Amino acid sequence: MSQHINVLDMAREQLAVAANILDLDKGLHDVLSKPMRQLIVHFPVVLDNGEVQVFEGYRVQHNAARGPTKGGIRYHPDVDVEETTALAMWMTWKCAVANIPYGGAKGSVKVDIKQLSKRELEKLTRRFVTEIGSMIGERSDIPAPDIGTNAQVMAWIMDTLSMQKGYTVPGVVTGKPIELGGSEGRTEATGRGVVVVMEEAAKVMNIDLGNAKVVVQGFGNVGATAAKLAEEAGATVVGISDAVGGIYNPKGLPVHDLFNRYSGRDGGIREYKDAEQVTNAQLLELPCDILIPAAVAAQITKDNADKIKARLIVEGGNGPCTPDADHILSDKSVLVVPDILANAGGVIVSYFEWVQDLQNFFWEENEVNHKLTKIMRHSFASVEASMMAHKTDMRTAALIIGVKRVADATIRRGIFP
Repeated sequence: MSQHINVLDMAREQLAVAANILDLDKGLHDVLSKPMRQLIVHFPVVLDNGEVQVFEGYRVQHNAARGPTKGGIRYHPDVDVEETTALAMWMTWKCAVANIPYGGAKGSVKVDIKQLSKRELEKLTRRFVTEIGSMIGERSDIPAPDIGTNAQVMAWIMDTLSMQKGYTVPGVVTGKPIELGGSEGRTEATGRGVVVVMEEAAKVMNIDLGNAKVVVQGFGNVGATAAKLAEEAGATVVGISDAVGGIYNPKGLPVHDLFNRYSGRDGGIREYKDAEQVTNAQLLELPCDILIPAAVAAQITKDNADKIKARLIVEGGNGPCTPDADHILSDKSVLVVPDILANAGGVIVSYFEWVQDLQNFFWEENEVNHKLTKIMRHSFASVEASMMAHKTDMRTAALIIGVKRVADATIRRGIFP
């Protein structure tokens, strides 16, 4: 994340635009601009060498007007409570745009997981979730994986909370291993959703995917899945980056081979030699038709937005484009499919997983993927219609839908007591 950009200010600025168009009551706008609950914890972990290290963690619940709060847990050295709050707010709008019955939440721990052993990571996870356990529950707040966490971390969380309950509570977390009540199709869900809306947006922009060149920033779960599925959809992936740096070949990159042979290695995908090496910053400015930023926030700013060559940007990550960048891209007639629509596939299939856990009745992968695709296409069509009706950009159109649904629920419920 850029050190110069406050993502919470960014999220509130986006809300203010939608609130102005919707002519929201000032008090209601104030409610939606603030998190319902923030918890900051400091907790000790005994490292393998016997030393004690104290870590800082957060759980933020933004809004619960439409249902239990839902949101990932992120392990990253640069997280703070403001970024976590912004992500929780975006999660509220994302769930509302997809029209699933959740509010937004987010959790994070300030940690570099590369410095921890697997046992230390497990101990950190179990202690952190115990510290925030009063906020979490299958009917109150349901975590999921995010940057730096995965299915194994979710399994530890479920086990920890189940031990404290005295019985297994699979619905308390999503993104779990299949063996523990996870859903088929969950791992690929976010990337799959990105490609579904990419295909819909390509039709709007008259981009032929068979001749389209795609660049993907970030080769984690979301970026790698999106790259593989974009290739399967007929597009040519010409640029990819990971945390180490990027590679570029205008003739195309072998995505499956890169994922199988180079992903997760210390040298990253840069160990692949049949490509030009580029920095993450250079990658965003490569010649292409479609750009998928699937890394951390604030990657496309007023400093580089005018250098973007893509005609279509599909936000696989959260908050990759700043408001200043949005204005510049809009002036260039670049269509930006916003994060609260584009990467909603993960929370949609998390919702499916939660429903399956509560019912103890599980679906096959093709059913999961079919239902996901249907919701993503329907959500895209709703946002496109909002964009046309309000004559605005796609982010504002999506926010209008999401904010209105949350505002309507808040009004209907009233203010207790």
